[in-house]
Parts: sequence; C-alpha cells; structure tokens
Amino acid sequence: MRDDTEDPNYLMANERMNLMNMAKLSIKGLIESALNLGRTLDSDYAPLQQFFVVMEHCLKHGLKAKKTFLGQNKSFWGPLELVEKLVPEAAEITASVKDLPGLKTPVGRGRAWLRLALMQKKLSEYMKALINKKELLSEFYEPNALMMEEEGAIIAGLLVGLNVIDANFCMKGEDLDSQVGVIDFSMYLKDGNSSKGSEGDGQITAILDQKNYVEELNRHLNATVNNLQAKVDALEKSNTKLTEELAVANNRIITLQEEMERVKEESSYILESNRKGPKQDRTSEGQALSEARKHLKEETQLRLDVEKELEIQISMRQEMELAMKMLEKDVCEKQDALVSLRQQLDDLRALKHELAFKLQSSDLGVKQKSELNSRLEEKTNQMAATIKQLEQRLRQAERGRQSAELDNRLFKQDFGDKISSLQLEVEELTRQRLQPHPVDEQDQPLLSEQPQMCQLCQEDGGLPKYVCKNCRGIFCNACSTNELPLPSSIKPERVCNPCHKHLMKQYSTSPS
Repeated sequence: MRDDTEDPNYLMANERMNLMNMAKLSIKGLIESALNLGRTLDSDYAPLQQFFVVMEHCLKHGLKAKKTFLGQNKSFWGPLELVEKLVPEAAEITASVKDLPGLKTPVGRGRAWLRLALMQKKLSEYMKALINKKELLSEFYEPNALMMEEEGAIIAGLLVGLNVIDANFCMKGEDLDSQVGVIDFSMYLKDGNSSKGSEGDGQITAILDQKNYVEELNRHLNATVNNLQAKVDALEKSNTKLTEELAVANNRIITLQEEMERVKEESSYILESNRKGPKQDRTSEGQALSEARKHLKEETQLRLDVEKELEIQISMRQEMELAMKMLEKDVCEKQDALVSLRQQLDDLRALKHELAFKLQSSDLGVKQKSELNSRLEEKTNQMAATIKQLEQRLRQAERGRQSAELDNRLFKQDFGDKISSLQLEVEELTRQRLQPHPVDEQDQPLLSEQPQMCQLCQEDGGLPKYVCKNCRGIFCNACSTNELPLPSSIKPERVCNPCHKHLMKQYSTSPS
C-alpha cells in the first residue's frame, strides 16, 4: 500500500497548511508588536522582515518553472505584474518598481512591489483581486498551489488587518536582489512558563506544527540542494565539453590561417608567373588562379563561419560562467539557510525536551493532586456518613421534642384548670391581705406574765409571740409572718412558716 505522505497532493496540501499557519502567526505578531511600538515601521523592523519572507514563500509555492538557458527559473514577479491590469491603482507602484535603478532580478522587483503595496495599504485588495482571477494565475501556478486554493483567499483576508500599520521604506539603498529569505521561527516560539491549561496545550501544538514544517522545509531544501548539485555537475561536464570544442575550434582556426597564408603565397607566385610566362601558360594559370580564388573564397567563408561559431561558443561560455556563479551563490544561500534552519531545529528540540520535562512534572503534580483528591473524597464520604448519623439523631430529637410538646399539651389540659384556680386564690388572698381589717383578738400577741419561747427559732426574748391557727404552736413574729385561709375560717389566718409551706404544697396538689 502506498503511503499517503508520499502522495504529491498530500505534500502540497501539507505545505499549504503550514504556510497558512505561518502567515497567521506572522501577521498577528506584526500587528501586535506594531501597535505596542506605536510608531511608523521601517525596513529594519524584524517582525516586518519576517512577514515579507513568509509572503515570499506563499507567493513562490507551486510556481511553474520557466525553462531558460540558465536552467529553470521561478519568479513571483510575473503574477504581481498582472495586478495593474486588474486594479488600475497598482500601475503606479508597478511603474515605480520598474524605475528603481538598483533592481536587477525579478525576485528583487517582486520584493519591492510587496513593500510599496504595504506602504499604500492596498496589499490585501491587490491580493484578493489577483486570487479571484484563477484563469490568469493558472499560467504561473500549478493547480494545487497556495494561490490557487482556499488558503490563498484566507491569507488575503488576513492581510486586511495590516491596514492599521504605517510603514515607510527607502528602497534605493537596499539590496533586495540578494537577500536570503529564511523564516526565523524563534520569533513565534513562546515561553512555556507563561502558559497554563489549554493555552499551554495550544502552544505545544503550535510548536510541534512549526517543528514539522521546519523538518518538511529542511527536506525540500535538501532535495533542492541535491538538484542544484546535479545541475552543477551537468554544467561542469558541459563546460568541459565546451572547453574541448573550443580548443578544437582554435586548432582549426590556426590550421585555416596557415592554409590561408599558403594560398596567398601560391596566389602571389601564380600572378608573378603570369607576368613572365607565355599566354598559354597564362590561360592555364588563370584557370588555376580562378580555382584558387574560389578555394580562397570558400576558405574565407569557412573562417567567418568558424569565427562566428567561436563567438557563440565564447558567449555561451560566459553565460555558463555567470550561471555557475549564480548557482554557487544560490548554493551558499541555501547552505546558510540550512544552517539557520538546523539551528532553529536544535532550538526546537531543546524546547521540546524542556516541554517534555515540564509535562512530566505536570503529570507528577496531577498524580499528587489525584491522591489528594482521593483522600478528600474519602474524608467527604466520612463526613457525609457523620452528617447522616447527625440527621438521624436530629430526627430522633425532633420526635422527642414533638412527644414532649404533646405531653406538655396534655399536662396543660389536665392541670391548667387547677393552676388557674390556684392562681386566682393566690391573687384573692394577696388582695385580702393588703386590705386593712380589724385586729382579731386571736392575732394579738400573747400577753402573759412569763415570756414564751418560739418553737421554731427558740427565741425567748421580750418580743411578742403569736399562735399558729393551724398547729396552735407559739412562734415569734419572724417565724409566723404568713397568712392562709384555713378550713375552719374563710378569711386568712396567721400560720407559722412550716405550716404555710405544708399548706401551699397541699393546695397545689389537691383539686380545687
């Protein structure tokens, strides 16, 4: 079964997705940093440089190669030239790009066009107009290129946000032809310490996507370097062959020059002989001279052809040398780009190890939290059981309270009338006690010749003594201060303190 990763359509789709994600990161980072900076951006601003590098990769994706003498050439300047036909306002920047004296390559002109379009704040409008004309783009791009698919329209929509940025570029002294377009991924990598929860997971996913893109780009660059090396080998072989052919042509030219000198000498000799010899000899020698002239003319024409071919070979050699220099420069740029990408890949691997360590630490923390959560759940279950027991006790206490209230109601029903009647009697007695009444002879203190002793406190002083109407005992005033109604008397009578306590207890327990 064929692996999907080897399918060209799958590879192109993966490249489109990676480039779109990089464009999102670049545009978002550029807008945020520019707003925080709060001033007009120039060509030295690093996020802006990275944005142009990402846009250049997006425009180069899926370009059709145009065959030239120097090899296959891919330039995104051709599609950008079409914009002035779709949007008349773009004619101004296209003319300005063509008038710049320092631009010698189509790549440099394309880079200058992107910068001028951003300064004009029309980059999004121009890209949308270009993407909507798929029939024109099909001349420059493959069917599954980024500019021909939905990702191109998404990137064009994202470019609208760049209208809030003010930029000013001076491109007269800037070398746009020889710049190396390498994406610096370190600008988009975030520190893991500031990420929490889902943000950390999203950043890890973004970093892994960037790592996959770097590996994919590295693989394509290796393939490109291998292709360039093969082209260099082929050019070296062709150069060797041309050198050999040039040496053969030089030898042939030298031979023709020698033959030409010999023919000139023969012609001079024949002319001299014609002046001195007879007419017959002159006729035969004239024919020989005609043949010699004819041969000389042919040799001259042949020499001109050889010189022309030599000039062609020399011009081809010069072009080959120029192509070799450009290829060597391109190889050096690709090698520098590979070194930079490998360094970024090492940084990504180090960051991946750091994130893996942090993830392991996070897993350990999660495990500890899980154990703590288990203990908390156990304690919660115990507390729930305790609460359940307390609720049972509360229900039992509630039932006891309700039973006590029921008993209290029954007690009130049984003894409420007695208590009310006793309270009425006490109030009546209190009222009668407070009313003045004539002193009864029986209430008067005992007047005897000998002093009497109190039966309760044993006091035998000169104080008066009283007789308890209930027990008929003799008590002092302090021990017989209370009065109660007795069965023998309707009105209250003086009684001693013990009799008062006994009678009150008896009244409270007996029915009225």
